[in-house]
Amino acid sequence: MGREIHDIFVIGGGINGCGIARDAVGRGYSVALAEMNDFASGTSSGATKLIHGGLRYLEHYEFRLVRESLMEREILWAMAPHIIWPLRFVLPYHKGGIRPAWLIRLGLFLYDHLGGRKLLPATSVLDMRRDPAGKPLKALFAKAFEYSDGWVDDARMVVLNARDAADKGATIMPRTKVVSARRENGLWHIETTDTVTGRNGSHQARMLVNAAGPWVDHVIRSAFGQNEAHHVRLVQGSHIIVKKKFDDPRAYFFQNPDNRIIFAIPYEGEFTLIGTTDRDYTADPRDVRISEEETVYLCNAASEYFKEPVRPEDIVWTYSAVRPLYDDGASKAQEATRDYVLKLEGEGSAAPLLNVFGGKLTTYRRLSEHALEKIGAAIGVKGAPWTAKSHLPGGDFPVKGYEAEVAKLKRRYAFLADQHARRLVRRYGTKAEALLGDARATEDLGRLFGGDLYEAEVKYLVEHEWARHGEDVLWRRTKDGLRLSQEQAQSLEEYMAAIPAMAG
Repeated sequence: MGREIHDIFVIGGGINGCGIARDAVGRGYSVALAEMNDFASGTSSGATKLIHGGLRYLEHYEFRLVRESLMEREILWAMAPHIIWPLRFVLPYHKGGIRPAWLIRLGLFLYDHLGGRKLLPATSVLDMRRDPAGKPLKALFAKAFEYSDGWVDDARMVVLNARDAADKGATIMPRTKVVSARRENGLWHIETTDTVTGRNGSHQARMLVNAAGPWVDHVIRSAFGQNEAHHVRLVQGSHIIVKKKFDDPRAYFFQNPDNRIIFAIPYEGEFTLIGTTDRDYTADPRDVRISEEETVYLCNAASEYFKEPVRPEDIVWTYSAVRPLYDDGASKAQEATRDYVLKLEGEGSAAPLLNVFGGKLTTYRRLSEHALEKIGAAIGVKGAPWTAKSHLPGGDFPVKGYEAEVAKLKRRYAFLADQHARRLVRRYGTKAEALLGDARATEDLGRLFGGDLYEAEVKYLVEHEWARHGEDVLWRRTKDGLRLSQEQAQSLEEYMAAIPAMAG
């Protein structure tokens, strides 16, 4: 009695769940969201980290998805210019290669003209004997095509959506597992368990949104008791990080003899990211790890292009995730649709349920808008679409204003090293000043855990971004795990265990 009845209860704290929660609360719906682990702890932090149209999807005739993705690139860049920025891609070509030049030209022509490109530069052709991009590659590749897409810090995009949703009034509950959900008297009755304290909770909502990613079918089976749920095809994608293979700021798009493609992308200043693989996955998504077969595949595929081979011993880190693709019956994992599917259930007086299948980082905002159309049809419309002109927290500066923001931060905090200032603006944008506060010297930032990760940043992440463990800080809120030793990482974990969780 007297318990709040939410309009919408969202299951899943990946990019789709947090995006839907943010859009909904911004329109005036009362929203609650539960994520059983940390935000972006599954698929949403295991991507290739691109905001892209999906050049290879044109081969599978996914024109609607590609057009929507191309249109979203500049919208998302303007929303979050601290964590999203343009990246040029070099696609090396040689006669007798996997795809003929005319097909590549046609694909890139469509890429340039299908999605309302305004700020991103157009495709060009490179002479690799003269262009610096040819330097790290084998002499076989005398020609290349260069095109534009974008880069994103994927896990930060998720947590910033969650943060903005909370700031607008949503109830955001990480580390909270939904154990059951039942319809009763036109409402959803949801039981949850706090996975840290073991405390049970009860919630009521007019509508339920299942955005659990790889676990969407599991939620349908366990929480709702529907044993025949088989909507999702799980596809594993793995990546390797090696010491920097090239100095050029551009990324590479490599075509493999098996018709698959991989990227080699500048990563965190000192490294190169190589990925991804595509293979069906049948085990528990929590247990996903790169296999020896995938490691060898990525090393061999990159070595077909680079003069200096990529060897397994060059690898400094790997990550792997499971993509929850909608099962469209495609014969190969790389051919399964990357488009999203929204299925609304509940007729008459039954409380409605929206199941979210598939999707990708680039289209999360549009997926959220389409979800809100179905939510409005089910429980009544509140507010109009609003996110296209919005900013994620810290992103309220001009789309090409990153350098100016760095200069501004260095003027106010003259003690900051250039690289430190750049990393802070990349992570927090205009919120970097809230993190640094009244600091006048490096000593005011507190304990140094390693690299340029200071106590002040860790406290900010605990207080504002729900960080609770060293892993949350080192591999999702930042990528400082690449720079800290095992001993330093353990020291951070011990420090975090001694301070209370505070974000809300």
